[in-house]
Amino acid sequence: MGTKNPGWFALIDKNPALWGYLGLTLYLLLNNSINASSVWIEHSRDPGNSLLWWEPWLWEFSSLLSTLSLCPLLFWFFRHYPPRFSALRQQLLAHALASLLFSLSHIGLMVLLRELVYHWQDMGYDFGPLARELWYEYRKDVWGYLFLLTSHQLLGFVWRRLKGDARLIAEQADKIDTTEAAAVAPKHFLVRKLDKEFLVKVADIDWLEANGNYVNLHSAGRIYPLRATLVQLCSQLEAQGFSRIHRSLAVNHQAIRSISYEASGDGEIELNTGQRLALSRRYKEQLRNQFRQGEPI
Repeated sequence: MGTKNPGWFALIDKNPALWGYLGLTLYLLLNNSINASSVWIEHSRDPGNSLLWWEPWLWEFSSLLSTLSLCPLLFWFFRHYPPRFSALRQQLLAHALASLLFSLSHIGLMVLLRELVYHWQDMGYDFGPLARELWYEYRKDVWGYLFLLTSHQLLGFVWRRLKGDARLIAEQADKIDTTEAAAVAPKHFLVRKLDKEFLVKVADIDWLEANGNYVNLHSAGRIYPLRATLVQLCSQLEAQGFSRIHRSLAVNHQAIRSISYEASGDGEIELNTGQRLALSRRYKEQLRNQFRQGEPI
């Protein structure tokens, strides 16, 4: 049993990362444009102003482009090392180091862009005293880092609640971290979406996709994130016809239409829905053995 989502929701759900980047880009464009215009207005009030009109815009937009170019790495880090209440000291150290690397990279790219434009205009760019300017930029970048981290976690939480996140039913959840996990064979997952709950049949799930601390359950064009590991979940669903096919993918045998192989030993699985999944040669024989035991494709 599933839920019907509005058209805009389905459109965003096809590529949420793209829409996230578009939203971030629009926010930075607005914010940095306001900053650039404010700097120009302040300087233009001075009769002795020698600042050219394009310089504040270059400063702000070089920062914008540098930030956007680093966001994919930042968001990868946020997904794979999300904030937790455990090991707090290690987490603070990790984020402090990440914020420092982010700031140094941001400053380096930003200054390079400015140097190129000033050189093109036959002018020189003066970054200022290195220690002072690095500290000045780092203070701003730390707040930018915290803003991106908080926004990433908050929007991710809201999005999962809107689309529905999957959970094991209580008696299954009690066993998920024990040696009995492999013996637990859930027939349904409980999906909580806003103030409602739905059941999703395991048999209706076409494939599984590891995503940081979550496994995305793909069913009938919908994606339900489940907080678990792919290894853990595959051990539970193996008896119901699920096999690992890649380090980050698993598939329901009943959803497979065909399998093709490449000279390299890797392959590709086409599902009944037309979706294509990568088949790693590392898992190829394991998948074949499942079918040799009497389960047809």
